[in-house]
Amino acid sequence: MHKMTIDVSSPAAYSPAETAELICRAGVKKGRSRPDKVFLSGISGGCILSFGCAVSLTVLTAPWYQENAPGLIKIIGAMVFPLGLVTVILTGADLFTSTNLFTFVAVLNGRLSVWRMLLHWFLCFFGNLSGCLFVMAIIVGYGGILDGEAYREEIIAYTTKKQITPEAHQIFIRAIGCNWLVCLACFLGVQAKDLTSKVIGMWIPVFAFVALGFDHVVANMFFIPLGIWMGTPGLTIGLYIWKGMIPALFGNILGGSLCCGVYFWWMYLADVDDEHEPQDKGILSHPGHDIPSDEESQMESR
Repeated sequence: MHKMTIDVSSPAAYSPAETAELICRAGVKKGRSRPDKVFLSGISGGCILSFGCAVSLTVLTAPWYQENAPGLIKIIGAMVFPLGLVTVILTGADLFTSTNLFTFVAVLNGRLSVWRMLLHWFLCFFGNLSGCLFVMAIIVGYGGILDGEAYREEIIAYTTKKQITPEAHQIFIRAIGCNWLVCLACFLGVQAKDLTSKVIGMWIPVFAFVALGFDHVVANMFFIPLGIWMGTPGLTIGLYIWKGMIPALFGNILGGSLCCGVYFWWMYLADVDDEHEPQDKGILSHPGHDIPSDEESQMESR
C-alpha cells in the first residue's frame, strides 16, 4: 500500500489516479448528505436536465432535415443536449446516473456503506423523476412551449423510436453504453481544473451518447412522459415502466458502476493507502460538496 498526494501545481488537469481519489471523496460526501438535501438536489438535477432535453427536441423539430439530412440534424441535436447535464454537474445538483460512479467508488474503497449508497440512489432517482415530470407537465406542457403541430409530430416520432420500436434488452444494452459515457464525462469534469476545460471535457462524451441514440434513464423521464402527454400511439405508463424505465435503470447502473466505477477503483485506488488528504479543497466540479477529512471518510466503512 502507498499513500497518494494530490498535485495542485499542474495548471491543466489532475492525473487519472488523483481524479479517482477525488471522485471517491466526493462519493463519500454525497452518501453522507442529509436525505432532504439529496432529494432536493435530485429535483434540481431533473429540472435542469429536462431543460436540455426540451432544447434538443426544439432543434430536432426540422421536418426538411429529418427527411433529407437525418444524420446532420441528429448531430446538431446531440451538440445542444449536453447543456443540461453539464449544468447539472457544474451547479452541484445530483443525477442518478452520475452518482452511480461517485458513490460506488466510495463503497468499493471502504469509505461508504452500501446502505448509504442505496439510500442516496433511491432519493436521487425519485428526486430526478419529480423534477423531470414538473418541467414536462408544468413548464413545457401547460406552458405551451412545444404546442405546435411540428413539435407534436417530432415528439411522437422520437418517443416511438425510443420506446415502442426497440425491445427491452436493446434498451438495457443501450443504457449500459449511455452511462459508461456519462460517467466518463463526470471523470473528465473532475479531472479538469478550470471551468472551460471542465465544460469541454464533459460535453464530448455526452454528445457521443446522444448521437449514438443511447438511453439515459433520467432524460427518458422527460422524453417518454412527454410522448404520453402528446398521445403517442401505443405508449402507456405501464409500457414505459416495464419496457423503458426498468431496463434503462439497470443498464445505467451497470454502465456507471461496473464499466467505470469498478475500473477506476481497481486501476487507481485498490492498492492505495487511505491516509491522505488532498491539498486543494476547491477541486471538484460540484460546488458546495466539500471533501471530507479522512477521519470522516473512515467512519463510513463502519
